[in-house]
Amino acid sequence: MASTALFFLSFTMPCVILAAPVADNSSSLDTQSEYNSEAVFVYPSQADTPSSAATADASNSSSDARPLVMAYYPDWTSSQFPPEKIDFDYYDWIDFAFALPDESFNLSWDDPETAPALLSRLVDAGHAGGTKIKLSIGGWTGSKHFSDAVSNDENRHTFVKNIVTIYEQFGIDGIDIDWEYPGHKGDADNTVSTLDTPNFLSFLRLLRSQLPTNAVITAATQPAPFVGEDGQPVNNVTEFASLLDWVLIMNYDVWSSSSNPGPNAPFYDACHNSTQPEANAVGAFNAWRDAGLSPSQMVLGIPAYGYLSNSNATSLRTRSAAARRQAAPIRLVTDEDKSEGQILFRSLVSQNALVLNVTSSNHTVFEAAGGFTREWDECSSTPFLRSPDVGQVVSYDDPQSLALKASFVRKVGMLGVNMWEVHGDTDDCDLVKSVRTAFGYEAEDSKPAVQ
Repeated sequence: MASTALFFLSFTMPCVILAAPVADNSSSLDTQSEYNSEAVFVYPSQADTPSSAATADASNSSSDARPLVMAYYPDWTSSQFPPEKIDFDYYDWIDFAFALPDESFNLSWDDPETAPALLSRLVDAGHAGGTKIKLSIGGWTGSKHFSDAVSNDENRHTFVKNIVTIYEQFGIDGIDIDWEYPGHKGDADNTVSTLDTPNFLSFLRLLRSQLPTNAVITAATQPAPFVGEDGQPVNNVTEFASLLDWVLIMNYDVWSSSSNPGPNAPFYDACHNSTQPEANAVGAFNAWRDAGLSPSQMVLGIPAYGYLSNSNATSLRTRSAAARRQAAPIRLVTDEDKSEGQILFRSLVSQNALVLNVTSSNHTVFEAAGGFTREWDECSSTPFLRSPDVGQVVSYDDPQSLALKASFVRKVGMLGVNMWEVHGDTDDCDLVKSVRTAFGYEAEDSKPAVQ
């Protein structure tokens, strides 16, 4: 997961695959069409855009394909949300976050006294529920030593040996490399080299050769491909594609808390005016596809949280039904009891900024309450909550916006989605249920065969 202090490279992204958004004059949240990506934009035909490979990908993708549903389980949530509480019926894979590379290229833990036992419990519970488990290595604050760990052959062998030991010790099903980021800094303390990306490739070759053939290896990445020696995204990732089972595109943390807040996880730069035009689900799909990664090896990262800002921004249009009389305005706090920062979706519900309004076999709708109104950003296709009474804005995702992204994932043939993180959803799993519905699962459907 990326940081609340964000940095994206500035460069021009290749072709956008989608036509202009369809005008939406709806005033209701509970229309099924709003779950469909065609409600926001029109997929152009191949005749309209003969050079667009992505159009062919979208057209040739089977509508019957059932993408995979995945989520992260961070170890720091265990006191509130033990692994045994996860409803594994809804998940094909769970990633345990995080193991941390140290200066000797061993793997350490956030809490060495509890994390190993917690991982064992997750593996036992997940396997009993038919869900596979990966260990995620790195993260925002855990990427300090990646560059050194892959910088030469001796270091790579040490690092790989230690990863294989952990893999065998815990009986996990795969390894996720969450290096934030090869070739440029994420956290300020990270070591960085211009050779990070080619060294990363050499590391993955070695890791693939040392793990069992059925072990899954994935990478969590930015919306753009890895940075090359020239400081720009590389234009060919086919060698990476031959070694990785899939790439998780972390389409979140694009904008954090601000007096002028932006979307946390944009779906599409529909207005073509974003200062980060590549940082959205559609732009990321284009970038990785154009660099040679098959849609079937792409997983879209989706958030179960938003950003709370002290702001009086009013630029977003209201898309909910007419406002109803509400109780006294509430003031939200983050999950760390602060006035700004990340806030889980479940916290928006528990603090009564969102209330369940409509639920059916097709979808669930949460309506704004407590002095907040739900508004819709047409440019990113994501919702906002706004309270002029207390001067707060929350950029977030809800069942409607996540189902929209899931519809896109299915349409273009991506492998699935991975949610950060499982504890952010409600106890009734409203977010992941909306994703599964958009993927075509019925409530009683079993999970597909996991890769």
